[in-house]
Amino acid sequence: MAHDPQGPRLPAARGPVSAAVRAYLTDTGPLPAAETVAAASPYGDDLQLALYLCYELHYRGFAGVAPDREWDPELLRVRAALEHLFLTALREDTPVHAGVDEALADLLVEPVDGAGVSHFLAGEGERWQVREYAVQRSLYHLKEADPHAWVLPRLSGRAKAAMAAVEFDEWGGGRADRVHARLFADLMTDLGLDTTYGRYLDVACAETLATVNLMSLLGLHRSLRGALVGHFAAVEITSSPGSRRLAEAMRRTDAGPAAVHFYDEHVEADAVHEQVVRHEVIGGLLADEPHLAADVVFGLDVTGFLEDRLADRLLAAWRAGESSLRPAPDEPMGGGNALRPEPEAAHVR
Repeated sequence: MAHDPQGPRLPAARGPVSAAVRAYLTDTGPLPAAETVAAASPYGDDLQLALYLCYELHYRGFAGVAPDREWDPELLRVRAALEHLFLTALREDTPVHAGVDEALADLLVEPVDGAGVSHFLAGEGERWQVREYAVQRSLYHLKEADPHAWVLPRLSGRAKAAMAAVEFDEWGGGRADRVHARLFADLMTDLGLDTTYGRYLDVACAETLATVNLMSLLGLHRSLRGALVGHFAAVEITSSPGSRRLAEAMRRTDAGPAAVHFYDEHVEADAVHEQVVRHEVIGGLLADEPHLAADVVFGLDVTGFLEDRLADRLLAAWRAGESSLRPAPDEPMGGGNALRPEPEAAHVR
């Protein structure tokens, strides 16, 4: 089985499940036993990293891992068990609205306490915290819109046309320099961060992995297409006001013009996308398949549930003056040792 010489470096394991999956990918050990998988915490580092390793094979893979592992039947069985644990926990723990209209209406209401991550960064965040936020979000933004593309073959009519139009905007409208993943890489450059794809996987927390894994989980299963549409809608509807605050945070901390531009771009684009997604993607899907309404609601609500968990993790660490990142492994990662600190960013490891 030929190994892929390119792709991001495999991260360090975070427990017995991710260690076994990692070993299997490199032909150095067996997959985890069923009882080992069953004992893993659904939101914990070990399960979330193992699931991320499985999903990343459908994107860019890993250096030293055979491309054929993407469809390895034994690995897919383990992935299914991991997905079952994760999805079961999400269905049990996510407060779900009664209907689509109610869920959408609540997304349009800004929290009165202003206690979210974007509020914190805009009002009092320091540069090292802005950099950490970019590190955590790089796992998604360097492949922005890609997980949602899985749903396109599973839609038709209005929903498909509108979804494709929004995705086209996310990919720069045909211009490579305007692809949102490229714009985020430029933001990272302004902040003195490494833009290599997958560079910061080792230091990203489990809550970050869960938000990215959710997109892949929903996108890779046709049965979850309604939830994927709900997820996409939640992201687009909440993006514009949050991006406005993050743009202010970038200006206030002198992050740089590309950093400001990334969020300014999302303020404008996502304000338009919100209307398209609500009326054409969701409206078109439910006109064709009204039985998916409950799945759309789940997608809307589970997105907020996992985002709230991530926000709690980040804010708890930052308000204590601590880093939200996991300590980097001793071995070098990609283009160098751990996240390069700036003089005023002593908390960034």
